[in-house]
Amino acid sequence: QVQLVESGGGLVQAGESLRLSCAASGRTSRSYAMGWFRQAPGKEREFVAAITWTGSSTYYADSVKGRFTISRDNAKNWVYLQMNSLKPEDTAVYYCVADPLLARITNIQANSWGQGTQVTVSS
Repeated sequence: QVQLVESGGGLVQAGESLRLSCAASGRTSRSYAMGWFRQAPGKEREFVAAITWTGSSTYYADSVKGRFTISRDNAKNWVYLQMNSLKPEDTAVYYCVADPLLARITNIQANSWGQGTQVTVSS
């Protein structure tokens, strides 16, 4: 299993940007897809973005497409989520996830989870 630690959350105003980072450790020699989920209070967990092991393919929820960008640096075992043009509805706890199967992540499932980082967007 992979251990994940997120950083970079915070409070911003609508229209501003944030970059979330996620450091992976543990069984990082095994190939795995990575992604981001989010969950707002009183709402269901939501898929945000995913990226394949090689980084050649990325996937996004419709709600963030064109505003968020996921990327990874396998040499340093990091994955990032660049969030631009943030909206109040983006407010949530964001979780970094990893799984050998990309399809599990796009179906809001994953073997490994980080502890989450709070993103709050004020209007």
